[in-house]
Amino acid sequence: MIKDYNDFCNELLKAGFSVASGGNDEGIFGLFPYGWNEEPPDSPIRWHTGDPETDPWEWRMRVLNERDDISYSKVFFRKAGYITKEWYPYFLAARRGDRTFEEAYEDGTISHFAKRIYGVVSEHESLPLHGIKELLGVSRDDKSQFDRALTELQMKLYLAICGSQQKMSKKGREYGMASSIFCTTECFWGEEVFEKAAGLIPEQATRQITEQILKLNPMAKEKKIVKFISG
Repeated sequence: MIKDYNDFCNELLKAGFSVASGGNDEGIFGLFPYGWNEEPPDSPIRWHTGDPETDPWEWRMRVLNERDDISYSKVFFRKAGYITKEWYPYFLAARRGDRTFEEAYEDGTISHFAKRIYGVVSEHESLPLHGIKELLGVSRDDKSQFDRALTELQMKLYLAICGSQQKMSKKGREYGMASSIFCTTECFWGEEVFEKAAGLIPEQATRQITEQILKLNPMAKEKKIVKFISG
């Protein structure tokens, strides 16, 4: 049983990846057996309390701020999830192969809006969500398209969340909810992860991930596994 943040990190490093939401509603694997609105009496874990030791919502930013071996972004079923440094090369090989971003865009697998977002983030190395919107001039009418493109870039492992930043007023005062900060996955992980990914054959990487999924959840269905891996 996961009782605190350290337990979570240790178990995640063993598993290699996990959906981030409570429960396992996608049928693959999740470290939390209960959802955010469920409070089992035998567990100290409580969602949205603000306690950094026992609130899984707080752990999202803790792993990004305190560790260099765990990533958190929208990577599974267009929802948030965790992937460790050990397993990230396998997902890179399975989803991106040896294609560059430019090649993927030319192939039509990257949308034009996603290209604009990727370009501005790459230029600045990292940017908070509100900064990306401001630089691109995203309007209310663009919101749905922008959100889809941002999720697309995370699912295809081109962008990652690398922290959070509070919004600042013109008077220099913090306000509102903190924004996620995004950077390229190359910036997040560095060369080592990408060098390992380059040495993997996509089919081999897919097979390795599949085997790990079935160790974690022998009941996982083939169609779900394919979708989980391919993004």
